[in-house]
Amino acid sequence: MRVFVAGATGAIGKQLVPRLVEAGHEVHGMTRSESKQAMLRELGAVPAVADALEPDQVAEAVGRARPDVIVHQLTAIGESLDMRHFDRDFALTNRLRTEGTDHLLSAGQAIGVRRFVAQSYFATYARRGGPVKKEEDPFDLSPAREMRETVEAIGYVEEAVLGARWTDGIVLRYGGFYGPATSLAPGAAQAELIRTRKFPLVGDGGGVWSFIHIADAAEATVAAVEHGSRGVYNIVDDDPAPVAEWLPALAQELGAKKPMRVPRFVGRLFAGETGVVMMTELRGASNAKAKRDLGWTPAHPSWRQGFTAA
Repeated sequence: MRVFVAGATGAIGKQLVPRLVEAGHEVHGMTRSESKQAMLRELGAVPAVADALEPDQVAEAVGRARPDVIVHQLTAIGESLDMRHFDRDFALTNRLRTEGTDHLLSAGQAIGVRRFVAQSYFATYARRGGPVKKEEDPFDLSPAREMRETVEAIGYVEEAVLGARWTDGIVLRYGGFYGPATSLAPGAAQAELIRTRKFPLVGDGGGVWSFIHIADAAEATVAAVEHGSRGVYNIVDDDPAPVAEWLPALAQELGAKKPMRVPRFVGRLFAGETGVVMMTELRGASNAKAKRDLGWTPAHPSWRQGFTAA
């Protein structure tokens, strides 16, 4: 098949493109940077230079490639993230998830793509009920104030893609990425905060996180491209875990002392309500549907071994 990957030079794009090529697909990789064309060629893709926020450029790039499948991996997440100003730091990514989604869908409808696969995130489930959520569980309708626009943008992607009745719309709710070129890679921003004890444990650390190695996320995406059906899939590992469990373990892997523990009101001062919610109230996700319906199994079934390998 011909596969058009928007966001082909991002952390997951660099993992996804060569896997699609190896599987025998003709891959067209979109980037807004002329200088990244050589990288895309090295990965095995045909470069397509376009600004995702310019509809005419997107339409031209997609029209030239005439793909069977579009994969939407557009983000613009910086290395450092201020939890107190979460929406501000995600402003461009939120535009890519709203305007960028519209442009890709419009271009895809014009040529009749068979499948449209889009990136989403696990941390948007309602913070009530059990600690681990399935795809049919409700979205969070009352997120922390500093991340409302971000949650709304993620919801927009999902509604737009699933609502496109002219194609098989597929939404992949990825877990927290770790591995090469992610914020938890050794030496990267988040890993350094943990290593230098600037990433404390807030409150009881009861927020449950789901992780996924970036390579496993790419493998699941290939499966969705090849035989996914319309709907939502949690792309996470087998081991959702509370912050109080995974954060000290990661600190140990990084050669750091145990994270400091601070009460919620102190955590709110340096991480805002968003940081407190993610540390204490987040819900994890189940990968049972993705394993069953996509025939996918993560090579790193738990972050416990995955962090060590990474």
